Amino acid sequence: MPSLQQIRTALDGSGQAHVLRFWSELSEEEKAVFLQELAQLDLQRLEEHCQAAAEAADAAAASRSLDPNRDLVLEPVPPESMGSVRRSDPENLAEWEREGFLQISRNHVAVLLLAGGQGTRLGVQYPKGMYDVGLPSRKTLYQIQAERILKIQRLAESRHGSKCTVPWYIMTSEFTLKPTQTFFQENSHFGLEPSNIIMFEQRMIPAVTFDGKVILERKGKIAMAPDGNGGLYQALVDNDLLEDMKRRGVEYVHVYCVDNILVKMADPLFVGFCVTKGADCGAKVVEKAHPAEPVGVVCRVGGVPQVVEYSEIQPETARLRGTGGELVYSAGNICNHFFTRSFLQDVAEKFMGRLKQHVALKKVPFVDSCGNQVKPTKANGIKMEKFVFDVFPFSRSFVVFEVLREDEFSPLKNADGAAADTPTTARDALLAQHCRWATAAGAALLDEHGNCIQTACSSSAGNPPPAKCEISPLVSYFGEGLEQLLKGKSIKTPFILDEAAAEGLQAR
Repeated sequence: MPSLQQIRTALDGSGQAHVLRFWSELSEEEKAVFLQELAQLDLQRLEEHCQAAAEAADAAAASRSLDPNRDLVLEPVPPESMGSVRRSDPENLAEWEREGFLQISRNHVAVLLLAGGQGTRLGVQYPKGMYDVGLPSRKTLYQIQAERILKIQRLAESRHGSKCTVPWYIMTSEFTLKPTQTFFQENSHFGLEPSNIIMFEQRMIPAVTFDGKVILERKGKIAMAPDGNGGLYQALVDNDLLEDMKRRGVEYVHVYCVDNILVKMADPLFVGFCVTKGADCGAKVVEKAHPAEPVGVVCRVGGVPQVVEYSEIQPETARLRGTGGELVYSAGNICNHFFTRSFLQDVAEKFMGRLKQHVALKKVPFVDSCGNQVKPTKANGIKMEKFVFDVFPFSRSFVVFEVLREDEFSPLKNADGAAADTPTTARDALLAQHCRWATAAGAALLDEHGNCIQTACSSSAGNPPPAKCEISPLVSYFGEGLEQLLKGKSIKTPFILDEAAAEGLQAR
């Protein structure tokens, strides 16, 4: 570890001498912690980072003021690069799913969870994956996802007759690593083999003032922030994870965000589609609800695949429709991606320095020159971040797969009371899906008085499901296998179909 004098010299040389302004006021313990934090910084590149952040913020502001309504030259994803659960031929869908299960059975598929964020907007300070949305079972997002991995392994094993493993890589941050590790240990890793759950940290980078100075959060702590979900690629290198994947035989990686309660990890249909198409990179999307929906669009810009933010698309372009009345730019990004391991290796070796840096202007608490703690009321700092989809332009074979929103996308972002993406909307989306599965399997759902529920299950906003019917992922991954349990049966709700309940139904 570098000495205090070496760190002081490096800070002086990069114009950041103010970082040690309060050194003499710190206790010995605080000094030791602060020194360790400073030693972990890339001090040689600190000046470059601070200058780049200030220049990027200036450039972004200038771009908005010069041409706030600029339009990009967009093209939709070509049909030959698209697949869809609604529009693709059923025989192709079945073939893709078979291919996906084959690759899973050969231990070629891993899932990678982006879980660096806390649940601050939900009103909690712990990792979002630990959140309980209020399901009858009280399962957290982490437990639901772990059980889906267990089930997809079992399904692949039953199809191909050999035991298989889907490794689970979990990218955390300084804020979420220890709580996540503890949570998994306390819950016996939800039945998964601990050695197949690989947790790792993404890098933290300093927040910077508009004039390029590192922000002190406290007298003995720099204001740090995760480097965005696009920090994944550096984190893979930092933690030797590409080598770990190679050692395990992993060839394909399914990447997703922690907050989607409906996510299908290691989705055999999506994986099989991408593998069959020979893709090195793929995006799962949902159809935009309406032209002005604030969601990024997967499309091409100058022939190159990328995600274009809704604010960058002219309203008239967003409203364009095809001959069948569908939106031309309808592929809504849901942060659900496929990569080959070889593509990730290429990103690590060739493209890391070309990843776009995005500017986020934030209200960053700080200590002023007198040592007073200040909570700003307007943006005072710059946080630089990268996005996971910033690698799309480097793909040599990019594909897109469209799925149904009500089946696969219900994010958890805001506390109850917000207009959308709340614990209530996430919970209702999952319960509505399970109602559809149960009725499709031939079950009659009854209310608490024994009356048959006639109302069709709906997952639309403001339309909660008429029954609380929850189906454990350990019983069914995506609605399969339920007919033999539920056909012709009357099910009184609320009802949790877990493995024990499934055994009871089989005995009836």
